[in-house]
Amino acid sequence: MTPTLLEEEKVFKDPVHRYIHVRYKTIWDLIDTPEFQRLRRIRQLGTTMFTFHGAEHSRFNHSLGVYEIMRRIVTKLEVLTEEERLLCLCSALLHDVGHGPFSHTFEKVFKTDHEEWTRRIIEGETEIRRVLSEVSADFPKKVSEVIGKTYPNKMIVSLISSQIDADRMDYLLRDAYYTGVNYGNFDIERILRLMRPAEEQIAIKYSGMHAVEDYIVSRYQMYWQVYFHPVTRSAEVILKKLFQRAKLLYDCNYHFRIFPEPLVPFFKDGPAKLRQYLDLDEATVIYYIREWKREEDTILSDLAERFMNRRLFKYIQYQPLDYLMWTDLQGLFEDAGLDPAYYLEFDSPSDLPYDFYRSGEEEEERLPILLLMPDGSLEELSRKSDIVQSISGKRRFDHKLYFPEDRITDEIRKRLGVN
Repeated sequence: MTPTLLEEEKVFKDPVHRYIHVRYKTIWDLIDTPEFQRLRRIRQLGTTMFTFHGAEHSRFNHSLGVYEIMRRIVTKLEVLTEEERLLCLCSALLHDVGHGPFSHTFEKVFKTDHEEWTRRIIEGETEIRRVLSEVSADFPKKVSEVIGKTYPNKMIVSLISSQIDADRMDYLLRDAYYTGVNYGNFDIERILRLMRPAEEQIAIKYSGMHAVEDYIVSRYQMYWQVYFHPVTRSAEVILKKLFQRAKLLYDCNYHFRIFPEPLVPFFKDGPAKLRQYLDLDEATVIYYIREWKREEDTILSDLAERFMNRRLFKYIQYQPLDYLMWTDLQGLFEDAGLDPAYYLEFDSPSDLPYDFYRSGEEEEERLPILLLMPDGSLEELSRKSDIVQSISGKRRFDHKLYFPEDRITDEIRKRLGVN
């Protein structure tokens, strides 16, 4: 099978990679599908815009960026056939097509899985499936398997899903650019130039080890300085409480001023239909949050007003083992007329910057980053890098308590140690 080429190469201007090159007709047609265009209306970083005002970029331009990095990788891999190259490119482009509005917050509340939705979109009755089927009848299934990590060729899977893949490399660089920080920058040019096929994954030549160290440290810094920023987490807490309150009210047959029809399939226990999921984007969700400011339910209206006008919860450090303090606080909040289910939240994000599979562990296998040594042997990264060894396998937590400072009593302030 020889993939169809465009008559002339198409080029997108991009602030991170400068140019994104499209040569295959399949890629060009996928970009033009309604399901992919929907990603323009899904932010890459959700509520991070409340902390870094430039973080308005979308899943659409991230997906194009992942595709461009993958294009540069597969161009150098002579072990791949022409169809396998196209498979890699399509998987990179479509890897996030199943994300919903405010991605991870939405997933947690309504128990959805963006990867599962991605596979449903690729294999369901969609324009994306139609385009992929023009390559071959089983091509949609192959793309779905790569994204689901079940495709037989593990090296192809590792290019889109591993500890140093096209997805991670783009979101670090892109998120750093749009948030205005320097933490996520690393020498991608050197990493790409020194990638080599090895066994069932990609290895990096030993001479590029310091560039990989920089990449690992950049990822570590981005998580703690950007992704887990407490102001961003505060906005996520309020959004989560908003979704939970709206769902509870629906379950109790509450009469909404404007019935949130697009959200109803997710309020129910059964799975939403594919078309219902694709009709939902952040513009739709924000419309209803804006309308919820006028609801008679005081909790829903208060949370909606806080989200829309950035009146976020305050946060303090909190040790989760302090159970007596937690139960005491719940009682004090109830006495103050504040429902702790919506106005008191313990949040504990964590990150594992780098690790590798250890025999006997129950967790999903983590492919190590391999270094290709001068003698042709392969070595796991942390065995050669003191920097990576120092953080390998070490999960870090950030425990915080969130609450509305403007509504707490003096007794609560005293209990929390808030001035």
